[in-house]
Amino acid sequence: FLPAAIATSSSSSFSLQSTYHHPRRHLTMAPLTNLRGGSSALFSTTTTTTEESTTEETSSSSAVPKEIFRSDYTPLPFKVSNVAMNFDIRDGTTFVETELTIVQNTGGGDLVLDGEADALTLLSISLDGKDLVEGVDYTIEGDTLTIVEALLPSSADGSTSVLKTKVEVCPEKNTQLSGLYKSGSMYCTQCEAMGFRRITYYPDRPDNMAIFDSVRIEADKEAYPVLLGNGNKLEGGDVEGGRHYAVWEDPFPKPSYLFCIVAGNLGSVSSSYTTVPSGREVHLEVYSEPENVSKLGHALESLKKSMKWDEDTFGLEYDLDIYNVVAVNDFNMGAMENKGLNVFNTAYCLADPKSATDSDYERIESVIGHEYFHNWTGNRVTCRDWFQLTLKEGLTVYRDQEFSGDMMQSHAVKRIEDVASLRGRQFAEDAGPMSHPVRPDSYISMDNFYTATVYSKGAEVVRMYRTLLGKDGFRKGMDLYFERHDGDAVTCDDFCSAMGDANGVDISQFSRWYQTNGTPTVKYSSKYDDESKTFYLTLSQESNSDEPLLIPVSVGLLDKESGEEVVATKVLELKEMEQTFEFDGLDGDVLPSMLRGFSAPVKLVRAESDASEEEDLAFLAARDTDGFNRWEAGQKLYTSLIFQTLEGNQDESKTLDYVEEAFGRALNMDGNDYSIQAYALTLPSESTLAEDMTVVDPVALHKARGSVRESLARKYFSEIRAKYDELTKAMESSGSGEDIKLDATSIGQRRLRNVLLSYLCCIKDTAEERDAASELAMKQFESSYGMTDRYSALNCLASMDGEESVVARRDAALQKFFDDAEGDALVLNKWFMCQALADLPDVLDRVKALVKHPDFTLTNPNRCSSLISAFTMNAAHFHAEDGEGYKFLGEMTAEVDKLNPQLSSRMGRGLIQWRKYSEERGALMKSALQQLADMEPISSDLFEVVSTSLKE
Repeated sequence: FLPAAIATSSSSSFSLQSTYHHPRRHLTMAPLTNLRGGSSALFSTTTTTTEESTTEETSSSSAVPKEIFRSDYTPLPFKVSNVAMNFDIRDGTTFVETELTIVQNTGGGDLVLDGEADALTLLSISLDGKDLVEGVDYTIEGDTLTIVEALLPSSADGSTSVLKTKVEVCPEKNTQLSGLYKSGSMYCTQCEAMGFRRITYYPDRPDNMAIFDSVRIEADKEAYPVLLGNGNKLEGGDVEGGRHYAVWEDPFPKPSYLFCIVAGNLGSVSSSYTTVPSGREVHLEVYSEPENVSKLGHALESLKKSMKWDEDTFGLEYDLDIYNVVAVNDFNMGAMENKGLNVFNTAYCLADPKSATDSDYERIESVIGHEYFHNWTGNRVTCRDWFQLTLKEGLTVYRDQEFSGDMMQSHAVKRIEDVASLRGRQFAEDAGPMSHPVRPDSYISMDNFYTATVYSKGAEVVRMYRTLLGKDGFRKGMDLYFERHDGDAVTCDDFCSAMGDANGVDISQFSRWYQTNGTPTVKYSSKYDDESKTFYLTLSQESNSDEPLLIPVSVGLLDKESGEEVVATKVLELKEMEQTFEFDGLDGDVLPSMLRGFSAPVKLVRAESDASEEEDLAFLAARDTDGFNRWEAGQKLYTSLIFQTLEGNQDESKTLDYVEEAFGRALNMDGNDYSIQAYALTLPSESTLAEDMTVVDPVALHKARGSVRESLARKYFSEIRAKYDELTKAMESSGSGEDIKLDATSIGQRRLRNVLLSYLCCIKDTAEERDAASELAMKQFESSYGMTDRYSALNCLASMDGEESVVARRDAALQKFFDDAEGDALVLNKWFMCQALADLPDVLDRVKALVKHPDFTLTNPNRCSSLISAFTMNAAHFHAEDGEGYKFLGEMTAEVDKLNPQLSSRMGRGLIQWRKYSEERGALMKSALQQLADMEPISSDLFEVVSTSLKE
């Protein structure tokens, strides 16, 4: 499961989601007797869970949402071992019949099933062939159905019971996009985390792993010719009334969150893959609306690459005969790993050169890989409870990062992208009111913990295992993990134990990472003793842990005179609050290259800052043999200069000289690693810079960063323009028109050229400069076939203002881009986004006008995020001193909360960092939050976010 925000950031440049064979049971239709509820309640936004006695309420109920604690976990007294289902899809109503085989687990309690009262209408219920009577045999209270223990099987004789239910649901009115809902002309499901309870009554928690023997789907054949389910297809055929059916089975136990069906009029591309070493022939098919079939090829090829990579890297084969992927336009997240039937947000599946940028192509490959890798790290071995979410997500993000690095043929480029994203998003989360460990201790709404911490920092925790144990040791740990736990629902502690046991080492101290929130700080100091020829490196740590963490610090040593690496990368294990490490046998003083490859998710600071620090950074930026650290040194120099500019005290500093030297060196870098060169020329993002500020002034920060950017652009204007023209000529000679190449060199050339364009277009103080900049951007916009170059030019033009000719170019480009989209939803999302991110004084008024645009809707998460959420990333304008940006976000969040609580809670996070800003800004943000908190009704998703952030 990959949230859209994580998917967007996980593989972007610096801009910024089955049935098992038993005797088949084809369920017969029961009489349409309404036992409970009614269709009038189906449009509410109530969500309730009973996992570990959980209750989540987003209806008008006056009940206060309940906080659930990890320490309260208890096993289920009864489990479902086998499931058979029948979906009868009709316009406006779908009937769902479910047959559950009930077995005793621990006993000592009633059978409690989750089922959202406002989503389900119970029509019939029977146990072992006997109709049950409400109030006698079962009760329904809130969103749970309870059957008394006396009616259920005993473990003494190994008996089982069969519970049959029939419910009515209304997917057409399901704007939450959780459970069974309709997206355009397609029916689909989304069950993670707690959507299955919106389909039928069930113990909807991940530790109930059941075999779905038979899932029968029936629908109108003309309207919904494609009927898909988890696992392998057993049979299909026509039935009366122009309808047809398909029956699916999944031979592997799975939790309910992995359940999926799809019914629609879909086109597809298909292929096959033969697994190694078993030789299983797997049918691969990727589906979407018929008009999008031409955009599915990249996803299909990415799937094949993912399958081969997992075999080669971890020895993991696919285990079914079919692997289907479906692209859905209305989807809350990025993609979902349902067993054998992945469902993807179209933004992470559809691509062609006219509609997708290079980053889109890379992101699709990464997300396809992520969901495929879940087949083992998430499906075959899943999490015991939702507190263990990082067990499957952090591990799988790490795997998709490694996969993408291999596909890019540059792990340095991938590492730079991932760390930039981590610092820009996750570090802020660590420092805010929603800060939590990678394994949270409590939640009100689980949907709020699909976070950068669980995913991105969780991946860093897994990467630290790899750093500490080495490549072979990590693989041994993975092998033992699967050997021990295949088919089980387990915990983060089980993973840690497998890693330690496989390598014969005690890494119990490392488990403290799972319970520590916030970003640790590692301080370092060093000295060289000429007499003993020994270098001493002292490390210390600070964190929210009561006891020291185990932190791997990768270090290399460079000779201060020659720049030659005299000690290759060595992993130091920082286990105490302070430790000193010795390096002997050195013939001269050295400079440490610290935290190579960003070996731990920490903030690294020098214990005693002095004038030599920036000189050392300049040395590392020029000579470090570690590609990531060379980039990192340049970023620290840029950061220093930007803050000096912000504070108005750079006049006597040498920082500008160091920055100009580093920038000039990057501009003239030899070789063809154009992506590394592009990133070396890119200043730290405003969100990354803000993390180093005690009180954030977004307007002043934007101005200071822009000033440094313009200063570099002016000093090196001739060189930048010459490099831009050189790349333009090289790209034209190597292939033009529709021949868009996606190899690493071609992607890097476009990336570098567009960074250069952004520098050339930031020089616009005079009318002449504005005219020249807009003309250059317009020329690239008009001459580019591919979306990468076209959209980069459009982003430059969108921030152009001033003379009539300049404005005319901007408006013409925006209109041309809109017209050329021809209604393509993903292209239109880009059109909305570039305007929301424009650096124009009236950008908020423009965004408000776009809310009324006929192509804008609050019901589609992609469209809503491309405008509203994108505007919140336009920090200088969102945080304007009048507070109008906060008021606008609050109003939009309130409207969305009526439709889609998952989306509204994500939007509300744009206000929660109010303590990081000035007293005046903070008060305005807090006021907007308080207005949300005072809403009646308010979803539990949004309630948790706003109430937590308002706590004193």
